[in-house]
Amino acid sequence: MTAERSDAVPAYPVGLRLAGRRVVVLGGGQVAQRRLPTLVAAGADVVLVSPSATPSVDAMAAAGELRWERRRYRPGDLADAWYALIATDDAEANEAASAEAESRRVWCVRSDDADAATAWTPATGRTDGVTVAVLTGRDPRRSAAVRDAIVEGLRDGSLAAPQHRGRTPGVALVGGGPGDPDLITVRGRRLLAEADVVIADRLGPRDLLDELPPHVEVIDAAKIPYGRAMAQEAINAALIEHAKAGKAVVRLKGGDPFVFGRGMEEAQALAEAGIVCTVVPGISSSISVPAAAGIPVTHRGVAHEFTVVSGHVAPEDPRSLVDWAALARLRGTLVLLMAVERIAPIAAALVAHGRGADTPVAVVQEGTTAAQRRVDATLATVGRRVAEEGVRPPAVIVIGEVVAVGAEFRTGR
Repeated sequence: MTAERSDAVPAYPVGLRLAGRRVVVLGGGQVAQRRLPTLVAAGADVVLVSPSATPSVDAMAAAGELRWERRRYRPGDLADAWYALIATDDAEANEAASAEAESRRVWCVRSDDADAATAWTPATGRTDGVTVAVLTGRDPRRSAAVRDAIVEGLRDGSLAAPQHRGRTPGVALVGGGPGDPDLITVRGRRLLAEADVVIADRLGPRDLLDELPPHVEVIDAAKIPYGRAMAQEAINAALIEHAKAGKAVVRLKGGDPFVFGRGMEEAQALAEAGIVCTVVPGISSSISVPAAAGIPVTHRGVAHEFTVVSGHVAPEDPRSLVDWAALARLRGTLVLLMAVERIAPIAAALVAHGRGADTPVAVVQEGTTAAQRRVDATLATVGRRVAEEGVRPPAVIVIGEVVAVGAEFRTGR
């Protein structure tokens, strides 16, 4: 072993551009299974030399992602290769292949003897066009830990690395999830970290706003002055105004932008104004809040479907687009959003159209947050129970037999 190969001398980091270039992998075991997807993703012309392979590697060969020569290594296999990965369980073959790589000046990684290799594989991670590669000499676990910390920080926005080249001003419609700040998507959190302006709904994950840098302008959508215009029109105008000023704008909404969130209205207004719009889906409260309260919206043998319904207008209101009679005939789960103030007439309509008065109902207020609470009732009693308990929006109402499922889970037994 020469001094240059010792880990006392730092490795020179470099990114290899292997697209269309010959890469030889010796051995089709677990090491190859881990490394091959990255090599394939890099566009390399991969040749696998091994008498056997794991099922995953076999599947890659069957799919045409690489060429598999089902045999052992023999001299000359590394001819014209740009890079080699030696990962067989044959020590003599590994030594011979390593010597061939040295003589042909092919960068070579060895899984059995890092000191004998001419290259080391860093712990790598990718996010939003950034590749993070970490080398810590002979401590691969530390490399992986540092890699994970950096990638996670970039993904969740806690490690600020905003783009400065090629960033196009525009608007991102970001679904913030049901309320718990940890339930926003990775992409949503990253876009928040890169925003110049954030226009936030009351039901968005408010705790995330405290993490924003001081220069970010935060606008409460509920307080946008709109005079004689409709509030939604004023919000649309604010989005367009800031985007046209060259700002990166995030419209932070609760739940998912397209589930009763008027996200498409905003996207259409932006498109008409020629503004680039990115939609980032969010975790809908219609599923996540029941789950947080221990209620599965579907369950084998209990419910094979669930229907999400807006309850912002009462059944008898001429503006209602809901066929309550049809919903009452369904056997599955009903999930009502924005229905707390009208649950009594909704429950009465469902019973009047045939749904059993004893159907279980759960009302989950402030779901996924520290203030979450659950009130149980039936269709016959839910109106009274909501009034007695002083339930206030936001709350998700679940109707159906699934409400009774999972009592052991909820009590921790």
